[in-house]
Amino acid sequence: MNAPTSSAVLAPTVKLLIGGKFVESKTTQWRDVVNPATQEVLARVPFATPEEIDAAVASAQEAFKTWKKTAIGARARIFLKYQQLIRENMAELAAILTAEQGKTLPDAEGDVFRGLEVVEHAASIGNLQLGELANNVAGGVDTYTLMQPLGVCAGITPFNFPAMIPLWMFPMAIATGNTFVLKPSEQDPMVTMRLVELALEAGIPPGVLNVIHGGEAAVNAICDHKDIKAISFVGSTKVGTHVYNRASLNGKRVQCMMGAKNHAIVMPDANKEQTLNALAGAAFGAAGQRCMALSVVVLVGEAQKWVPELVAKAKTLKVSAGVEKGTDVGPVVSCAAKDRVQSLIERGIADGATLELDGRNPEVAGYEKGNFVGPTVFSGVKPGMSIYDQEIFGPVLCLSAAADIDEAIEFINSNPNGNGTAIFTQSGAAARKFQEEIDVGQVGINVPIPVPVPLFSFSGSRASKLGDLGPYGKQVVLFYTQTKTVTARWFDDSTISHGVNTTISLK
Repeated sequence: MNAPTSSAVLAPTVKLLIGGKFVESKTTQWRDVVNPATQEVLARVPFATPEEIDAAVASAQEAFKTWKKTAIGARARIFLKYQQLIRENMAELAAILTAEQGKTLPDAEGDVFRGLEVVEHAASIGNLQLGELANNVAGGVDTYTLMQPLGVCAGITPFNFPAMIPLWMFPMAIATGNTFVLKPSEQDPMVTMRLVELALEAGIPPGVLNVIHGGEAAVNAICDHKDIKAISFVGSTKVGTHVYNRASLNGKRVQCMMGAKNHAIVMPDANKEQTLNALAGAAFGAAGQRCMALSVVVLVGEAQKWVPELVAKAKTLKVSAGVEKGTDVGPVVSCAAKDRVQSLIERGIADGATLELDGRNPEVAGYEKGNFVGPTVFSGVKPGMSIYDQEIFGPVLCLSAAADIDEAIEFINSNPNGNGTAIFTQSGAAARKFQEEIDVGQVGINVPIPVPVPLFSFSGSRASKLGDLGPYGKQVVLFYTQTKTVTARWFDDSTISHGVNTTISLK
């Protein structure tokens, strides 16, 4: 948390959303929203007071009484309208996102689009929230299930996908009949708030969607609040573990998508040009600030000779502000993030890794104050080195070597994280062996660390995920609903039985 600077005093304030109204916070604690390419203060975000957080939850609790009874078709039509509004405002949303987060404009549009896919999926809720029926499980007895909403749910989102991740959360929660309290990242909440405005325009009723802002205190308030039934979290492992443990102790459902150290295996038979392009894009896109970024490449056998060509490919990428045409790598989100990435690069050198390409302190004309780190490549990276053991969250690619596919798979499975992985090969046998033996949630075959489309569920594993159910797809419908099983028998005069049955059977 930081107090307003003189420049921040003139910046607009980000509002809270409580009961269908955008309101000014009464807090005394604010944080600046800063353009990472220029250091311009774009807005001030409030750290909501405990009373404001309680008011948001109370609003959601009250709205749930009627929203849970809203016809499923009416809910679906809201999201049909919402996806249309997002498409119509795509350019504006991308521009806001780029200004506050730093992504290139095409990547910002991709951020919005991947969230839009989940909104489209939410519009299909009528097919997703079906129960089951078994007729005549006993004489004249039917059993069926109802998938009913939980109540007030909450979402805590990270800075790196300020459009996509909120759209992973509140559309599916609301479509299934719940109400929602959203806490966006305090670093870049502006595009989230614009998406919320469009959601209200689409027809989400007052109180069904609420937004609070803040830091650790707001997170703890969400974990502790007695009226919040379920929490979805995406962010760092440290915070995610805290959220999972604290909220679970308070009896809440929790899903936490957390940190990662994503690996790719490159087999000697892989298509070289296609593979090099994929590796560079996955490692350095979004300045490496993706939980699905490619952090480590394991070069198998003769593929170890590709290092110079991979470095040459990385050198072709343009580092500049996201708004500049042709930019491949924008700034990292903050000065602190830049300092941390550069510190880890220094530690990589000290630990004995070979610095093949140094991206520190690139010259970016016109944006000298920006938080820029260029593509950086290390070879000879091993477990125990800081650049391998820690999630760098910057444009730094670590290269390791393996003699064969078995050694490469063992290397990846020994890492505690299990978010995403990939293999590049032209061998079907190698690809099948990889997908069978690798202990990682998302697997790509000649695709760099894919995020599944909403027809499927995000499926990180091990230290990258806490909670059994994913944040979208079929799994999230189970997460946001409770199953009620009904066993029913109806009588008419001809079927009424006589006498008392003291057994547990139905006859």
